[in-house]
Amino acid sequence: MRGNGKVRPETVGKILIVAMIALFACGAGTALAATGGAPTPSGSPPPPGSGSGAPSTAPSAGTLTLVAAETKPHKSFYFGYRYPKLNFTIGSPQPLNDIRIDVVTATGEIVRTFYRDDLAPNLPYTIRWDGTTAEGMPARNGKYSFRISPQIPAPAARKATASTTFSLGFTLYGYTFPILGAHDYGGSAGRFGASRSGHTHQGQDVMAACGLPLVAARGGRVQYSRYDGNAGNYIVIDGKGTPNDFAYMHLAEPSPLKEGETVRTGQPIGIVGDTGDAQGCHLHFEIWSAPGWYEGGSPFDPLPELMKWDKYS
Repeated sequence: MRGNGKVRPETVGKILIVAMIALFACGAGTALAATGGAPTPSGSPPPPGSGSGAPSTAPSAGTLTLVAAETKPHKSFYFGYRYPKLNFTIGSPQPLNDIRIDVVTATGEIVRTFYRDDLAPNLPYTIRWDGTTAEGMPARNGKYSFRISPQIPAPAARKATASTTFSLGFTLYGYTFPILGAHDYGGSAGRFGASRSGHTHQGQDVMAACGLPLVAARGGRVQYSRYDGNAGNYIVIDGKGTPNDFAYMHLAEPSPLKEGETVRTGQPIGIVGDTGDAQGCHLHFEIWSAPGWYEGGSPFDPLPELMKWDKYS
C-alpha cells in the first residue's frame, strides 16, 4: 500500500494513447444512478437549469390547487447529471395564472425563485434547478423542497393547496465519494503527511479492488489527464464553483477524459488500479487549495472530506 503521490505536470512522461476503456461491468449503472453519475464517460450533459424568469408587473391567479406534482431524483449533486426536477400541474378557475416556484430549505429559507406567467390549468410544466442560489453560488448541502404559490398572495389568489399530499422534497450534495464499491482507508502509511523518500505524502490512499469504477467527486474542467512514473495514470480536475483542484492517481488505464473537457459530479473518470509507484490497488486522492495543483496552491488532508462524502454517497 504505497504511492508517493508526488508528480509535477512538467515531469510527466509520454502520454499513453489507448482506445477508450469500457469502464463498468454489470451493476455499475445502479451505482452510478445513486451518485447522480452518467452511465458512460461520454454521456451527454443534462438539459440546462431553468431560467429564473421575472415577476409579472400585474400578477394574477385563481385559487390554485396542485393536480399533480413530483420531484425527482430524491438525491442530487451539484453540477451532476441529474438536476432536481419538479414536474407539476396546477388547477385553477382562471384560464391563465402567474405563479412562483421557490426552492426552500428545511427551515423555509428561499434560496432560488422561478417566476412563470400565464400558466394554464391542467397542463404539465417542468422546473429544473441547477443547484445554484439566487446569487449564482452553489447551494449548501442539505434538504430542500419546491414550493408552488401565486406570485402575490391575495384573497382571490391564495397559497396553492391540494387535497392530496405531494412529496416535493429532495437532498442536494456538493460532492460524491469517488469510488463505487467496497473500500477502506488503510493504515498510517497511506495518510496525508506520511513520510516518503525526500518528501511527505500529499494525499490519502483509499484501498479498493482493481477495476472498480472511479467518478468525479466534484465536476469541473479536466486540467491534466496523463501518465507519470510515480502517479501512474492520473487525472486532475479543477472543481466547478470551488477554488480547489482534485487529483486521482494510479488509475488502471488512462482516463477516457481529455484535458480541457468538462466533467460532471459523479461522472466516470477511470478505474482503480496500481500503476506507477504503487503497491496494491488503490486510489491516491489529493485536494489542492487555490490557485491549484502545482500552480501555487497547497495540498491539504482530504480524509475528513472523503469520510463525510462516504457517509451519504
